[in-house]
Amino acid sequence: MATNIFINLPVKDLSASVAFFTQLGFSFDSKMSDERGTCMVVSDTIFVMLLVEEFFQSFTAKPLVNAHQANEMILCVSVDSRAEVDRLVDAALTAGGHSVPQQPQNEMEFMYDRNFQDLDGHLWNILYMDMACAQQTATPEAAAQ
Repeated sequence: MATNIFINLPVKDLSASVAFFTQLGFSFDSKMSDERGTCMVVSDTIFVMLLVEEFFQSFTAKPLVNAHQANEMILCVSVDSRAEVDRLVDAALTAGGHSVPQQPQNEMEFMYDRNFQDLDGHLWNILYMDMACAQQTATPEAAAQ
């Protein structure tokens, strides 16, 4: 069974991307970094490899998606509180990221999320879930009410 996840993202300007994510509070593993890419530490088991587009392209024959024009994926990161959702997204917007209008979603009182686009247009969803409330909502008794 897998124990870690490494997400590879193409970036146009590695230095600008490092500065952007540093302002959000992320750190980088210098042992896994050079001028072609760097390893952003999200948690003890989740890492994002920010790879210069040309280097990223060496791993695949498929063309790169322009994330400013099309979505290939949404990167969802959970955090410990609603305040941390707001802090992280507000920091992203202050650092040069872009807000993303969200489609209306089912309001669930145990979930709170916001989105932003990073400098390269990759879509990030920052999510807080109150698991105790979610478990109560998922009980048969709650469903019957």
